[in-house]
Amino acid sequence: MQRLPLKPFAATSLLVLGLLAACVSTLPPGTVPPEWALRLPALQQNADWDMQGRAAVKVGARGWQASVDWRQHGANTTVHLAGPLGVGATLLRLDAQGLSVNDAPPSRDVVKLLQRHLGFDLPLANLRFWLLGAPDPGLPYTVALNDQDRAQRLTQAGWQIDFARYRRAGGDWLPATMTLTRPGVRVRMAIDRWDGVQ
Repeated sequence: MQRLPLKPFAATSLLVLGLLAACVSTLPPGTVPPEWALRLPALQQNADWDMQGRAAVKVGARGWQASVDWRQHGANTTVHLAGPLGVGATLLRLDAQGLSVNDAPPSRDVVKLLQRHLGFDLPLANLRFWLLGAPDPGLPYTVALNDQDRAQRLTQAGWQIDFARYRRAGGDWLPATMTLTRPGVRVRMAIDRWDGVQ
């Protein structure tokens, strides 16, 4: 069978697709490319920052939206969600004692109540790292980097996190839009403002 030569347009298209594919590197759990290794520790150790943004959540056939005010100070996380499920505000606090919702003492019942209202287990402990475009350092992960050597897709703790856009914040570029997915759950986040990021 005679092979027909590729037309110039088709050959160019294949070359472009090959170059685009080369811009994303997928790494096995725990491995970090040398370029990203320089940035990653600073991102993971950045523990004093504030973020304001919006979240759109879809769980099965239902969904809800909320504004998000996140304050991270050391290992203590405070998240104010305004308007989830069409109800007033929800205040989440995560510290060494556990997760508190609307200032109720931390307990398993509080966590179960939150899961029931949200429709899924909110990964607050991991999110403090994912919001910065970094994996939680305590768990295995895989990551695909974009051509600016930033996370494009991160898979960790049963979630897939896709970073569509970054914005200048402090001395680095941090996520501006991201989507978290797991079976039956999709969380889209838009970050409007970063404060205190080094």
